[in-house]
Amino acid sequence: MDAFSITDGVLHAENVPLPRIAEAVGTPTYVYSTAHLKAQYQRLRRALGELDADVCYAVKANANLAILRLFAEQGAGFDIVSGGELQRVISAGGDPARVIFSGVGKSVAEIDFALKLGIRCFNVESASELDCLSERARVLKRQAPMSIRVNPDVDAGTHPYISTGLRSNKFGIPPGQAVELYRRAQADEYLSVHGIDCHIGSQIGSIDPLIDALRNLLELTDRLSAEGIRLEHVDVGGGLGIRYGDEEELDVEAYGAALCELLRGRELKLLLEPGRYLVGNGGVLLTRTRFLKPTTAETEKNFAVVDAAMNDLIRPALYQAWHEVRPVTPRAGAAELCWDVVGPVCETGDFLAERRELALQEGDLLAVMSAGAYGMVQSSNYNTRPRPAEVLVAGDRFRVVRRRETTRDQLALELEAEHAETWR
Repeated sequence: MDAFSITDGVLHAENVPLPRIAEAVGTPTYVYSTAHLKAQYQRLRRALGELDADVCYAVKANANLAILRLFAEQGAGFDIVSGGELQRVISAGGDPARVIFSGVGKSVAEIDFALKLGIRCFNVESASELDCLSERARVLKRQAPMSIRVNPDVDAGTHPYISTGLRSNKFGIPPGQAVELYRRAQADEYLSVHGIDCHIGSQIGSIDPLIDALRNLLELTDRLSAEGIRLEHVDVGGGLGIRYGDEEELDVEAYGAALCELLRGRELKLLLEPGRYLVGNGGVLLTRTRFLKPTTAETEKNFAVVDAAMNDLIRPALYQAWHEVRPVTPRAGAAELCWDVVGPVCETGDFLAERRELALQEGDLLAVMSAGAYGMVQSSNYNTRPRPAEVLVAGDRFRVVRRRETTRDQLALELEAEHAETWR
């Protein structure tokens, strides 16, 4: 569904005109559509047909408590990569027994926290982590549910920074080593072998690499079964791509049909860990044009300086991600120029979009589209800039689900330390 569309000459989020949000909350502000998030979740559920499957939302894509609560209410589990994300899930009312803990560098404190809460499964990514998990379970007198994240050496065909399934990546364990670790885990009284896992990357546009990875997992599952190591679930990770511009969106219905075909007749529960697919096109970054710097005889570009910056949305600067930029109130018939949309941060790399044909005036509102995933979660306070507000829209209403940060918020921890700490 298109959660953001022009109505009466103004860009709306569902039935709320974006200028109404800007007037009430200010800019920059992230705006999310409840209807889009629910529709994406339900579409994926339908695509899985009659499969025994659980959708575990990848919290790292967008960790706002209101969004986590929404997915929990829809019946989702959660995929986390830190103890902080686990605390967020609990704070949002999520069930720890439906949480999968991924990540290559889990700390002792994080492992202990998850063990005490009784999470569903740890996705183990190294032999050292397996040893640490066993030791912490022994100390706490628990049995740790675990699977091994296998690196299937499958090329996801995506940007190298978000590719995770190649042997050159830091993630997962090669299949040969995984078999030996499963044997060790099976013999360990403090470990409970539950499943097998992989995640080959993000923003994947074709189902072919995803299916190749699953085939590799199932071959390894059969090999383990022959040794008496029987698994309860197979976790195929996430990575389902969305449309940012003119690229092909992953065919989720075809993906569901292929999963059904491969898993037919197997007594394996299927787990998926989508993030971007559920939230990416359900959010925009609302920003206002501050200054226009048209080209001159001595310059080569037109710069539109807006009040959002790379600290608010780092994807374009980090890995040249493309986001559509749409005027909130398009100027019909006005002359367009080619603009670079840039922010106030003191870096040449501070841009949100380059070479965009737009009709602009100072003060115009712009919407940076497809900003629901990996936007606010990667924001920072660089240049001591407060992070944006976040707003959730439902029909013709909206509410602030994270207030705008202030400079006082940023200084608080340092001021507390100034008064409490002494030289040592």
